[in-house]
Amino acid sequence: MNIEIKKSTAHGTITAPPSKSMAHRYIICAALSNGVSVISNVDFSEDIKATIDCIKSLGASVDIEGSTVTIDGSNTIFDKLSENTSAIDFMCRESGSTMRFFMGIAMTLPMRSRFYGSETLRNRPFGIYEDVLKKQGLTFSREAEYIELNGAIKDSEYTIQGNISSQFVTGLLLALSLSEDGGRINLIPPVESRSYINMTLQAMREFGINVDWQDENTLVVKSNQKYQAKDIAVEADYSNAAFLDAFNYIGGKVLVEGLNDKSLQGDKVYKECFEKLSKEKATIDIADCPDLGPVLFAVAAANHGGYFTSTARLKIKESDRGSVMCEELSKFGVITHMEENSIEIEGNGIKKPSSILGGHNDHRIVMSLSLLLTLTGGTIDDAQAVRKSYPGFFDDIKTLGIATEQLS
Repeated sequence: MNIEIKKSTAHGTITAPPSKSMAHRYIICAALSNGVSVISNVDFSEDIKATIDCIKSLGASVDIEGSTVTIDGSNTIFDKLSENTSAIDFMCRESGSTMRFFMGIAMTLPMRSRFYGSETLRNRPFGIYEDVLKKQGLTFSREAEYIELNGAIKDSEYTIQGNISSQFVTGLLLALSLSEDGGRINLIPPVESRSYINMTLQAMREFGINVDWQDENTLVVKSNQKYQAKDIAVEADYSNAAFLDAFNYIGGKVLVEGLNDKSLQGDKVYKECFEKLSKEKATIDIADCPDLGPVLFAVAAANHGGYFTSTARLKIKESDRGSVMCEELSKFGVITHMEENSIEIEGNGIKKPSSILGGHNDHRIVMSLSLLLTLTGGTIDDAQAVRKSYPGFFDDIKTLGIATEQLS
């Protein structure tokens, strides 16, 4: 889908969309609970739909009405495992969070688990899980159309690098929470994306699981615990709110409402980063907020430039976000310098692109480039990628006065 965005200035008041990250976690915890949970303020993006498909694979029943999802985990496979069940299929679409979270859960099941998803998703690194399974004589295999895990893990203690994706840590926490013995995760410093780990701890605690940091590098899950059903609302999302608030740093005037000042979300730091970039060519480390990378690059390009470190992990997102943003920014006439773990963006002003921008089937790339197109006008392809996390993005910016038109 191609979207043309005309030169226009955003103004008005808007409510931040619900947090995709917390919705993932609440939905999974509800499915692991023996009872009925009601989760409100859910935005049914493609990623959240994938997680709902996967809890259905576990046997949870789901009812959706408006922005509310009711989940009954009473018949999950953990409590009523059929002797005739030889394999479970998990349909993950393009959601990395979904696949990594459910791989952790699947490692506790005494059966084959097959994970389906886009080729890009299946080719992402899953070495942490592969090592855990193979060390215990269990199976992790990449097939032509799916990844298969086979066998239930027994260990209760794991030592892994702290600078890998926090999604692996969440998956292992979920696995340990389903073991009668509980367990421990030792993270070898430095620990990155700690905020996302803390969001997992928050969600698990909300549903009755005692889990905490023993020290700054050690996580402990208590033994003999059960998830308890709960009614809860998903808080607003700082990650996607950043794309709305960013208009204030490129000439707009937008009030973003509904954000929780006490949120544990790591992307809460976006406003502080925007402030720095609006004043000078700032240096920003994105180790704990890698998802903000593309929008920070866009704001830097529209202001004084910026120097960004800890960018290497951007290679393993929906696209190679570092190189992709450099490629697309060059169409605006922006000069960039990319190294192995850093990206420099020159603040030399932007001009209208002479060609269509590539969205690279990446929601954060599409939204970041869309911001800059409001300054110059232009067209972006793969605009449908916003459905992955923020399906209402283009409708929302229209309410703020941004002129858009779907071309195809």
